[in-house]
Amino acid sequence: MEKRLNKLIAKIKKYNSRADFELIRKAYEFATIAHANQKRLSGDPVMEHLMSIAEILAELKLDSTSIATAFLHDIIEDTEVTKEELEKEFGAEVALLVDGVSKVGLLKLRGERQAEFVENLRKMILVMAKDLRVVFIKLADRLHNLRTLRYLPEEKQFRIAKETLEVYAPLADRMQIGKLKGELEDLAFPYVYPEEYRWLIETAKPFLKKRESDLREAINLLQQSLLDERIKAEVHGRPKHLYSLYRKLLRPEIDREIGKIHDLIAVRILVKSVRDCYASLGVVHKIWRPVPHEGISDFIAQPKPNGYRSIHTKVFGPNGRIIEVQIRTFQMHEEAENGIAAHWHFSEKKEQGISDEKVQKGFFAPNDKLAWVKELVNWHREIVDSSEFLDSLKFDALAHRIYVFSPKGDVYDLPLGATPVDFAFAVHTELGREVDGARINDKLVSLATKLKNGDVVEIINKKQSHPSERWLEFVVTTSAKREILKYLRKKV
Repeated sequence: MEKRLNKLIAKIKKYNSRADFELIRKAYEFATIAHANQKRLSGDPVMEHLMSIAEILAELKLDSTSIATAFLHDIIEDTEVTKEELEKEFGAEVALLVDGVSKVGLLKLRGERQAEFVENLRKMILVMAKDLRVVFIKLADRLHNLRTLRYLPEEKQFRIAKETLEVYAPLADRMQIGKLKGELEDLAFPYVYPEEYRWLIETAKPFLKKRESDLREAINLLQQSLLDERIKAEVHGRPKHLYSLYRKLLRPEIDREIGKIHDLIAVRILVKSVRDCYASLGVVHKIWRPVPHEGISDFIAQPKPNGYRSIHTKVFGPNGRIIEVQIRTFQMHEEAENGIAAHWHFSEKKEQGISDEKVQKGFFAPNDKLAWVKELVNWHREIVDSSEFLDSLKFDALAHRIYVFSPKGDVYDLPLGATPVDFAFAVHTELGREVDGARINDKLVSLATKLKNGDVVEIINKKQSHPSERWLEFVVTTSAKREILKYLRKKV
C-alpha cells in the first residue's frame, strides 16, 4: 500500500506541486491505524477502498483536503474516532468535510415511504450546497463500490445500482464529469436491467466488431493527414457507452434498430489551440464527405450552457459508414471529462501554482457553473410537497438534458421532454406569460411539441396572451409549472 501512496503523491505533484503532502500522508497513516484489521465483503482491507477513492479524486485533480478526506471519510461511522478528535488532529475544514460525507453516506436514497426518500434527498442537497467537494468524494466512493458490487447480496446490488442511475450518475452529469458519469452508468446497468443488458451485448457485438476495424483505419488516416498539414494532434477512438447506447435505442425514431445509430464509435482529435480545431475540421472534411442532414455542431463558437466546448461533425468514413468526429483542445477535453474540478485547476495553472486556500473558498467551483445547485436549494425552501419535489428532481434538475437555440443563437439547457413553453419561461418569465405560438426550425408547431437537441425555437408572443391551465399537462420544467400556477392562482 505504501507504494501506491507514493504513486498517488507523484500523480498529485504533477498537477499541484504546492499540495499539502504532509496532510495527505498523515490522513493515510491515521486511517491505516483506525481501520486496522477491518475488511470489506470482498475480503479486501478497508484501506484498499480508501486508497482507490483517493486515486479517483487525484484523477480529477482535486485539492489536498479532498484527498485527505478520502482516507478519513468512513472513520466517524466505522471506528471509535469522533468528529472532535478529527478536528484536533486535522483542523476544522477536514473535520467538516468528513462529517459532510458521513452524513450523505447515511442518507440511503430509498425508503418504504416516498416522503422518507425525498427527505433524504433534501438533506443531501443542503450538504452538497455547503461544499461541493462532498459530492466529488461521494461520487468517487460510489464508483469504487460499484466496481466491487458483485460481492454484495442481490437485493443490495439492485438498490445501489438503481440509486446510481437515478441520482448519482445524473449528478455527475450535471457536474459535467463525463468520465465518472459514463462509468457509473455502465457499471450499474447490468444490475438494474439484466435482460436488456444481455440483449444489448448480443445485439451490439457484431456491429461493434465491424466498427472496430473502421475505427483503426480512421485513426491511422487522420493521424497521417494531420501530420501532413503540420498540425500537432492526438487522435483517439472510443465506443459509445453501453447505457447511453441502450437509452438511444429506446428513442421512437430508432425503435431498437442499432443500424440507425451513427455514433457507435467516435474519433476524437485533441489539439493545442482553437485555431488548430478549425484547421483539423478542414482536414476531416478533406478526407471524408460530411453527412448533409446531420451538419456540424460547433460548441466552440456556441458553448453549451454547462460550458462544454467541442466541434462535432458526422462524416461518411471508411467503407462509407457514418462516424462522428469530435475536435477540441486539450483544455476543453479535460473540462469535458473532469467537469467543475477542471475549471479551478486551469484557472490556477495560469497563476503558476494551485492554492489550496483558494480551493477552500470555492474557487474550484465557479458561480456560473453552479446555478443549478442554487436552484435546487431554492426548490428545497419553496416546495413543501414531497411528490412535487421528487418530480422536480427526476424530471428537471437530474433529467437527461437537451440543448436548443434561440433565433439569435443563444443556447439553452433544458430537460429531455421540454416544450416551447418550457423554453419561453427559461428565456424570461414575461416571455413565458405571453406565449401565443411557436416555431421550431422555421415551422409552426403545437405548444406541446417536444423539443429535440439542436432545435432553433422562436416564440410568438402577444401582450394579451396569458398562461393556460392546459399547459400544465405538458410542461416539464419546475420554473414553468410554478409560474403557470402562480398566474392561475392570481386569476381566481
